Amino acid sequence: MKLVLIWNFFALFFSALLPLVNPLGSALLFVGIVGDAPIPIYRRLARKISINVFIFFLIVELIGSAVLNFFGISLAIVEVSGGLVIAAMGWTLLNQQDVQPRKQDMPSPTSEEELSTGLIAKAFYPLTFPLTVGPGSIVVTLTLAAKATQPITTDSLLAHAGMVAGALIMSLLVYICYANAPRITAAVQPATAHGILRVIAFFLLCIGVQITWNGVSNLVNTLIHHT
Repeated sequence: MKLVLIWNFFALFFSALLPLVNPLGSALLFVGIVGDAPIPIYRRLARKISINVFIFFLIVELIGSAVLNFFGISLAIVEVSGGLVIAAMGWTLLNQQDVQPRKQDMPSPTSEEELSTGLIAKAFYPLTFPLTVGPGSIVVTLTLAAKATQPITTDSLLAHAGMVAGALIMSLLVYICYANAPRITAAVQPATAHGILRVIAFFLLCIGVQITWNGVSNLVNTLIHHT
């Protein structure tokens, strides 16, 4: 039963984040930003970004509930608001244009070391945020963290453990896709990546609607009990 709880929160967290982080599609944009750099630099950047992604999710998950309590926001309100935002993002992704690598004008460095230093300086912004994780990822993490946080019990800790596992797997996926971004760009056609994104976006839309429905149900039940 305990393992089921971990799995449920892992699956929900991971499936909601996958179309938002979109490691495969983001890898195409990543290549456009980094440009013609040696593979070791891609791997170094990918390692740095994947660590940033994991820490990002961990911090949002840990302080999310405290922030909500500080502002006096209930879980039901978070579910309704977060669910609507997630559903809207899913709908937007369903109608999004094909992902194309985006090239940015960058000055030509005088050496590989200078290129590496310049790119590492951008590892958090903009390569981690907002390219890899953005406002949508924050909404998902806050919503599910609030849902997982109950009075500190074993179930609450297990739910958060499932989310941490989901964040870890997501960061590993980011590393794999970014470290091999040049090969992925050469092997995967943009239309294929776009089709995969469409399927995942539909599930994101469904997840958003489900979370919203849960919040609305809780609000209605609260209203009934107070009348």
